Amino acid sequence: MSDVRVLSVGPEDFGRWRSNVAALRIEVFRAWPYLYQGDHAYEERYLQTYSQARDAVWVLALDGDFVVGASTGLPLTEEEPGFREPFVERGIHPSQVFYFGESVLLPAYRGRGIGHRFFDAREAHARALGRFDWTAFAAVDREPDDPRRPAGHRDNDAFWRKRGYERQPGMGFRLAWQEIGEAAESEKPLTYWLRRLEKP
Repeated sequence: MSDVRVLSVGPEDFGRWRSNVAALRIEVFRAWPYLYQGDHAYEERYLQTYSQARDAVWVLALDGDFVVGASTGLPLTEEEPGFREPFVERGIHPSQVFYFGESVLLPAYRGRGIGHRFFDAREAHARALGRFDWTAFAAVDREPDDPRRPAGHRDNDAFWRKRGYERQPGMGFRLAWQEIGEAAESEKPLTYWLRRLEKP
């Protein structure tokens, strides 16, 4: 396994990588806790949102020219209203928030510090833009006794708290996707995690 390069790219370069990132999202999100059935056409449309957001960023992990990980972010004002409403209800204007869409990384590349580099790069990007007070992401909520939970699975909560993020109970939204074994999409609850962004 060669050294992995981690680089940030802007919207002008998203077209080059969109199909690769879509395939990676499908592969990684099939696993717990998302159990995502996956649809490449949907993924392409979803990622198009980032191409249209001027200040969006993708952080890519490359092994040679092969995308093994990807992490995304964009101003929350560029997201759909359902993503923004919990902040309005909390008294935080969406223009103050830089939203992290997801981080996906192939299992063979985990435990090498790439997850930290994803957060470092996205936080640095948000900080450099100079107009955000918060960084945030949302994580799916699953019951602790869900029988589909793999034996020995460790959640990312400790990692996220180490990064300075705090879960915000009661602050979240519902998002629909088709799980493996489902006949159609159904809504799942997600909860926000927030962190104050230091000024440049």
